Amino acid sequence: MSPKAPITQDVMTIPRKLPEGKINLVGLTRDQLRDALIEQGTPEKQAKMRTGQIWQWIYQWGVRDFAEMTNLAKAYRAQLAEHFTIEIPEVVTRQVSEDGTRKYLCRIAGGHEVEVVYIPEEDRGTLCISSQVGCTLTCSFCHTGTQKLVRNLTAAEIVGQVMMARDDLEEWPVPGAPKDETRLLSNIVLMGMGEPLYNFENVRDAMKIAMDPEGISLSRRRITLSTSGVVPEIARTAEEIGCLLAISFHATTNETRDVLVPINKRWNIEELLQALASYPKASNSERITFEYVMLDGVNDSDEDAHRLIDHIKRHNIPAKINLIPFNEWPGAPYKRSSNNRIRAFANIIYQAGYASPIRKTRGEDIMAACGQLKSATERARKSRKQIAAEAGLQS
Repeated sequence: MSPKAPITQDVMTIPRKLPEGKINLVGLTRDQLRDALIEQGTPEKQAKMRTGQIWQWIYQWGVRDFAEMTNLAKAYRAQLAEHFTIEIPEVVTRQVSEDGTRKYLCRIAGGHEVEVVYIPEEDRGTLCISSQVGCTLTCSFCHTGTQKLVRNLTAAEIVGQVMMARDDLEEWPVPGAPKDETRLLSNIVLMGMGEPLYNFENVRDAMKIAMDPEGISLSRRRITLSTSGVVPEIARTAEEIGCLLAISFHATTNETRDVLVPINKRWNIEELLQALASYPKASNSERITFEYVMLDGVNDSDEDAHRLIDHIKRHNIPAKINLIPFNEWPGAPYKRSSNNRIRAFANIIYQAGYASPIRKTRGEDIMAACGQLKSATERARKSRKQIAAEAGLQS
């Protein structure tokens, strides 16, 4: 077997300097923020304190205007405004589903767009965020995967999605008001556009900001990173982020998974299971979630259910299995398994002692359901190309 090539992707990076020459403070780690302040004239002895103050204004109170940072001297606020800015992705469109799900189309640097989904439930509010513009994985059942990778998102653009949703939910606390522990946005899932582990450093930095107790302050156990199986980065996720892990598994044989999740050709089922078995954070209280999309006649047989159980038991992985009814999209090559088939599959897993919730499809009427995300502009571009092709014209 030939040695595996390093994990690299041909992606464009966006400099932190904005067109007007100002530095965006969003997405900087505490150390980077401190260094930026010193570079622009903050005395070194004051830098740590100033970093803490500015950090709280940005991430605890959601303030974007330096003039409102009232515990800083007026002259210092003017100095900050001269050199820095506080920028997050811009909301282009906002759709609200009949079930309350919100889907945002957000514009980022370069005019690119990503989709973000907020799912309200009785006991939680989950934000599904993107890590890349497009995706390289070309999973055959996923609409998002039909959009080619444009670039990785920066840490600012990733945590900025969280800030943008808090803006829309009007969830920033008011300085001096009594603390309200009720969180409309209580959970984050990295299950939007892109493969998070192909953009590890930016995802890590953004999630560290989201978890910081003096800011957005989300527990690491309320953040779930979903990967299709970038095996070498799995242990690193536990060590450097510490969040919960979900795996886009979707098939129980290499032959089927090679088609559904082509990254399987690089790291097969056995290699993936071995990495999950040694995931440092895995425990009964922090189980690994196996995501399994139910495709009619492809991966939904009783034999598949028994094989799935065997894989997990053989490697002694603390797990729960999330069964996802396939969310159809225009031109999709698959059909959703019947409700009876999904229930039968779930029952086999449940009888073996594993939780097997069937995911309730949310936001399907606004194409916000799992595997349906794809930016409207990319959809439109593709449509124009298809129209041109059908008319016999060159695109």
